[in-house]
Amino acid sequence: MYDVTIMGSGPAGFTAAIYTSRARLKTLVVAGAMWGGQLMLTTEVENFPGFKEGILGPDLMDNMWKQAERFGAEMIFEDATAVGFSSKPFKVTVGSKVYEGKTVIVATGASARWLGLESETRLRGRGVSVCATCDAAFFKDKKAVVVGGGDTALEEALALSKFVREVKVVHRRDKLRATKILQDRALKDAKIEFIWNSTVQEILGKDRVEGIRLEKVGSNEEFELTCDAVFIAIGHKPNTEIFKGQIELNKAGYVVVNDTTRTSVEGVFVAGDVQDYRYRQAITSAGAGCKAAMDAIKYLEEV
Repeated sequence: MYDVTIMGSGPAGFTAAIYTSRARLKTLVVAGAMWGGQLMLTTEVENFPGFKEGILGPDLMDNMWKQAERFGAEMIFEDATAVGFSSKPFKVTVGSKVYEGKTVIVATGASARWLGLESETRLRGRGVSVCATCDAAFFKDKKAVVVGGGDTALEEALALSKFVREVKVVHRRDKLRATKILQDRALKDAKIEFIWNSTVQEILGKDRVEGIRLEKVGSNEEFELTCDAVFIAIGHKPNTEIFKGQIELNKAGYVVVNDTTRTSVEGVFVAGDVQDYRYRQAITSAGAGCKAAMDAIKYLEEV
């Protein structure tokens, strides 16, 4: 029996674990087999406070893990396979074992949608990214490509235009899906150019991004563009499959928040990208993890 079971091991999950374990609550972190969240896919992190020279994403997550462990949080580096939130104590199944908890903090994050190319996987962190806010400064005065046509894609393009020499937005249709205000801003930006009715077939480069190969939709016509970075902006998918029927989710699959971090089930709290589809930053996730932990601590004091 644990006081707090934390599901997830990104900035939200580990920050929550630091707070609950430091409060002398028996804390279990179901970190998952692929622990550490999206920061494990990044290189230099320069916008997380406290590291004036920056820090590698995996190193930051390793520090958070060790800090939580220092205060006594227990870690399981396996994936949860089921949850039971209909009665107390809450149950989290990992393989053949069932763990019980008085409270649960859901911090399973969201996963960026990728194109599914081998070259995309190979060049992640070497010019392929899903976060312009995180990585735009690394490509000052260089050429960047953004793939997508929705709000995320145009937000990425506008963020990049402050740093890079030029941005080409590749979209598979002949018109954008983004909101009108973002379209107006992007279309007026002299650095942003649109490549319509085209799909990315391959990201070129051996050790770093050097360009992309495109194909015109509806034909076999292929052409290449040179660039130094490719930002994939085709959306995110919250990691909530396991929670369907257990807590309230919105139409996009994100956990619905009541008040600050409370979910539809009393005693189950949420933090990070699994409910935040707007900011998606390490620091906002860490802050949310702090809030969820404090809410869980207060809840346990009152029951």
